Amino acid sequence: MSDPTASPITDSPAFAEAWDAPQKSALAQAEIDRMTDDIITALKTVFDPEIPVDIYELGLIYRVDLSDDRDVVIEMTLTAPGCPVAGEMPIWIEDAVKKVEGVRSARAHLVFDPPWDPSKMSDEAKLALNMF
Repeated sequence: MSDPTASPITDSPAFAEAWDAPQKSALAQAEIDRMTDDIITALKTVFDPEIPVDIYELGLIYRVDLSDDRDVVIEMTLTAPGCPVAGEMPIWIEDAVKKVEGVRSARAHLVFDPPWDPSKMSDEAKLALNMF
């Protein structure tokens, strides 16, 4: 008796190899690299109004995902949950990233885990704030 779930396509070694292979992006690596650099540059144009350092160097950006469709999703935090610009800063970030050539959409999500602390700042930010 034959196996009713067997398939000459899905049971083939070629299918198994293709299934397990890393998926290739629809975007060329050079395009991903350019967009990544441009997104970081855009993030560095957004400042916490109470601190003279951009949000990227402050360590407020936890994650940036770029989809094959050129949609950007950003996970970010604030220096304090009660930050007076908590409702506005994600919009500033989205607006900055949407200006990057090739970005179709941008969405910033606030997260508070892990909580921000000064150890997340870059050396550049620490130097600007005389925290060495």
